[in-house]
Parts: sequence; C-alpha cells; structure tokens
Amino acid sequence: MKSDNNPESIDLSKLPRHVAIIMDGNGRWAKKKLKNRVEGHKKGADAVRNIVTASGNVGINILTLYAFSTENWERPRTEVKALMKLLENFFISERDNIIKNKVKLQVIGQVWRLPKNVQNLIRELTDTTKENTGLILNLAISYGGREDILSAFKKIIKKIKLDKLKPEEMNEETISSHLYTAGLADPDLLIRTGGAMRVSNFLLWQIAYSELYISKTLWPDFNKEEFLEIIEDFRLRERRFGRVSK
Repeated sequence: MKSDNNPESIDLSKLPRHVAIIMDGNGRWAKKKLKNRVEGHKKGADAVRNIVTASGNVGINILTLYAFSTENWERPRTEVKALMKLLENFFISERDNIIKNKVKLQVIGQVWRLPKNVQNLIRELTDTTKENTGLILNLAISYGGREDILSAFKKIIKKIKLDKLKPEEMNEETISSHLYTAGLADPDLLIRTGGAMRVSNFLLWQIAYSELYISKTLWPDFNKEEFLEIIEDFRLRERRFGRVSK
C-alpha cells in the first residue's frame, strides 16, 4: 500500500521502533552511470542524509545503517581510502544537523581499525550527543555479525574465569547484553536495497525475528517515498514470533 509520502499521514500504531538497513548498490549504480565506484558511494551518502531525516520525522526510535563491513577491508586500497574520507566528511558536514535535530549518534564495530582522525570524530560526536533524546542513529562501521557474537562470547568467558558469572546463569539476555548493540532493542524491520537475497553478516543474532524487506532499488536511488511505503508495508504485517496467528 502506498502512502501519500507525508510523514504525518503514517499511522503510528505498529510503527517499527528499530529499522536496520543494508545499504547495497553503490557500485552497481556507479557502473550503470559509467562512473567510478567512489562516485556511487558519494551519491549513497546523500541517500543516508535523506533517510536519517525521514526516520526522525516519522518517529522511528533507532536507525541502524550498515556503512562498512569487516569484509569491506578487503576491497581495493584506493576504494577503502575513499570510503574512509567519505566517513570523515560525513561526520564533519552532518555534525551541526545531528546536534540540531537531537540525534544521538552511536557507532558499533571494530572502531579501532578506522583511521585515527575518523576515530576522533566519532568519539567527539558520540560524546556530544549522548544525552540527546531524538532518533538514535546507530552506524555499523567495520562491523561483522560473526565478529560481534565472537566478541560477546570472549567477554562472557572472561567474566566466567573471573568468577563474575556462572555458566548455568547464562541465557539469551546474557549474550544480547554483551553484543555491540547492548541496550538497544532488536530491529523490528531489516531493509536491504539492491535486490540481493542475503543478510551479509549483519546483526546475525539481533535479526532473529526481524521482518525482512528486499528492495530492488540501488541505494543511491533509495528515497523517502519508498522508505515510507516500506514502513506502511511493515505496519500491515502480522508479527507472530514463532506463535500461531491470532
């Protein structure tokens, strides 16, 4: 069902609290336009800005964007360098808007692998916005779902060795509370652009009961109108969490 693209027209009942997006298609978009891949990533940054704004306007609590995976480090060095520069530019150019709109920035992943200047920008902006009460913008940078789970188990094992946790006391919440997303609700909705039918090592534990939506639109062309249509599609679904239909 199509909305009229006015955020105020969205029925807030059954609105997803947490939306996660795999932003796929920058490279293919660039190839179609006979441009280099970096131009695709630059255009993709514009889509990020638009979807962050739309999420805040419609009342979504948490938006998690898959910005850079642990596997992306294996891409050509020139592309990785360009992506790091784009991240730097994003944090600088969007700083004032993030603060003005009361967005709370969080970053999950192996942040220590990022260039020092990017780490410093992340640290400064996350600290500046930590008390903000608007949209939580959760950027997955140098992130991998398997590494996330492995890291959580290492923390848990360390606590067991220090006798701060008994193995028999472990449960699902124990694991969730040691993931990068500790303290955040699991995604209600996972969107993947670009048409691929896979989750690409993204939030593997957290998306166990997320609703999935695959869009054929390449990320640089993904806009507010389609985003709101997907939100409306989610609102009309029945979530059963393994139980029978009502």
